[in-house]
Amino acid sequence: MIRSSFLVVLLTSLLLLLLIPRSYSSEINVTQTYTSPKFEYALLEFPLNIQYLVAEFYLIGAKGYGLDAFAPGLAQGGPPPIGGQKANLDPLTKDFSLQNGLVATGHLRAIKRAVKGFPRPLINLNKELFAQIVDQAFGQPLNPPFDPYANSLNYQLAAYITTLVGPDMYVGIIPKLQNTESKEVFAGLLGAASGGQTSIRAYLYERWDSPVPPYKVTVAEFTNRIAERANKLGMEGTKTEGIVVPPWNGAEGKVSGNVIEADKYSLSYGRTPEEILRISYGSGNETIPGGFYPHGANGRIAQYYFN
Repeated sequence: MIRSSFLVVLLTSLLLLLLIPRSYSSEINVTQTYTSPKFEYALLEFPLNIQYLVAEFYLIGAKGYGLDAFAPGLAQGGPPPIGGQKANLDPLTKDFSLQNGLVATGHLRAIKRAVKGFPRPLINLNKELFAQIVDQAFGQPLNPPFDPYANSLNYQLAAYITTLVGPDMYVGIIPKLQNTESKEVFAGLLGAASGGQTSIRAYLYERWDSPVPPYKVTVAEFTNRIAERANKLGMEGTKTEGIVVPPWNGAEGKVSGNVIEADKYSLSYGRTPEEILRISYGSGNETIPGGFYPHGANGRIAQYYFN
């Protein structure tokens, strides 16, 4: 009886191994050692998802058209974004947006010099998505719905949402890389991404106590609510902060102004690819696509969880 039971378990186990998708069994296992060449490749390509998003958001917002016009072929045949539109921007914010869009385009090229990469995933830039994100952040629908493309302030708040995880992503990935050249490339990407994010935070900080029309809610409160939502979705504690914090959470525990987001030692926060997916999908679950990536992000790590 014991012998027959053992045979049943053995045969069942062998059958399950045959049924496991290839992406789980041989392509990459995110629980494996970080020294695995396949895992390093997966880490190198993963940020393309965020860079595609940032490039399209800024380029379309500034000019009304995105990568397919500015850099034909860079998207590798991936589907065009849905819902993006030219924003109603003042000249300075429009110029700022175009600069950041072109910088993100350069980042795509830099990463694709290191790895082949993958096609642009389907990206959702619908104003309804941004309204949904803001509603979730406040725990209730805003009336009227938040429109990211209505004016420069709204657009910068939308940029705050869109670029939320960029620097954290590079801080989280760099220590796991083994190749020196890869580390150098990603260190450069981190510096530029941090500069872009800080410029957004500085713009918003100048207006921290101003209400965001027509809601009678300050800019600072908007950023705090959006940060709280990101932390809740990321499920790894506080790694995103608004532009104004209690003094004991500011630099050296002495200031409330928080233009440069950092921990108690003024070091940048890091996030794992799993956290990035939870926040970008808006689901709090790296296996459930949605949000900016309705069909899921691309690349080995994202597809591992999606499958």
